[in-house]
Amino acid sequence: MDPLMVLENLHNVKPIFQPIISAVKHTIIGYEVRGRFFYKDEWRSLGEFFQNFDVPEEFKIEVDTHLLKLAIEEMLDNSNGCKLFLYRDARQLLLTGGEEFISTLLEFEAKGFALERIVLEITEHAFEKDFESLNHLLLYYKTYGIQIAVNHVGAKSSNIDRIRHLKPDILKIDTTVIRTNRPDEFHDIVYSLSLLARRIGAKLSYEHIEDNHQLHFAWKHGGHYYQGYYLARPSFSLISNSSLQINISESIQGFVDAEKLLIAKCLIFSSTCEEILKKMAPKWTGPDQADDFLKSLAAPFDRESFRMYICNDNGQQTSSNYRKRGGKWQIDTEQNGAHWAFRPYFLENIMRMKKWPRGILSDTYSDIETGEIVRTFSFPLSADNFLFIDISSDFLYENDYLLRR
Repeated sequence: MDPLMVLENLHNVKPIFQPIISAVKHTIIGYEVRGRFFYKDEWRSLGEFFQNFDVPEEFKIEVDTHLLKLAIEEMLDNSNGCKLFLYRDARQLLLTGGEEFISTLLEFEAKGFALERIVLEITEHAFEKDFESLNHLLLYYKTYGIQIAVNHVGAKSSNIDRIRHLKPDILKIDTTVIRTNRPDEFHDIVYSLSLLARRIGAKLSYEHIEDNHQLHFAWKHGGHYYQGYYLARPSFSLISNSSLQINISESIQGFVDAEKLLIAKCLIFSSTCEEILKKMAPKWTGPDQADDFLKSLAAPFDRESFRMYICNDNGQQTSSNYRKRGGKWQIDTEQNGAHWAFRPYFLENIMRMKKWPRGILSDTYSDIETGEIVRTFSFPLSADNFLFIDISSDFLYENDYLLRR
């Protein structure tokens, strides 16, 4: 596609709109704009034009401005109040000091299009060069009410500090990564991004959703917005909620029902463990007999557990490790006296058990010793001593409802 042909035939350049769905309302809250060019009897994507480094930035700015004007005019005619998501290359914005973009928006603000409806998307890799200039420009745009979204977030972990500094309104995650990475690895990336989003007050948006599995992943991992061909294909017109390809509310209700069932099963598992331990608790006579008490638990927790130990309320281990090796339980005295209060949530869970004397089932985590995914059931034996039963990876996979995250 000849760049000059595109520039000389702007009448054949049109915006195309991809709906973005809200997890809160299950309705369309905005549209992401991309460009199409009518060439050889078909509408072709302008991705090649914008991604070609040989195309002068001035050409790209002119085409982008043309698309922006047509898109906002369409939005004004529609009067649906939705947001407009616009991608811009940082180089183009910095080339003109960002004035070309903001002046066009101000022109339409005078016609009634509030700038609070604009979401400016910047790709994360744009932060690698001249971040200070870009940061100042984006902060300037924010003063007009324009929201900032970061695309392909997580692709460069070195940019996390810069994202935190910028404090964008939206972090966009590409769900195609689910198909190209191990699920547990991608989960860890998304978990880190969700923590970052909470800290800076940003919303998570999942794009390129192409099947129900990816939609479920987005819902389960804090997605505030969804977009992709599974939900709606891009269109030259602003499609309505009734034109979405699936019933969002029905799909999400299915996720809710399934999640509630998993939670109920986990609660039953915790309750069963707790009932067993309540019956065993009278055998607890204090730290001096801690190892003997652990031995009494081998039979009732032989299928579930591979390791047990007891700590006091300061996080110091007051027993040996009771460890299963080769199917046989053995006392390992090496960890007696070890301190575990530094572990995340350790003291918090102990204080919870002191306040409300009942067991706690941890989230899944990777065991330091084995490297396998495990969970731990904690139970208060007294006001000062607490039992920890590590649930084996094999048992978790046999009862996969326990693998929920």
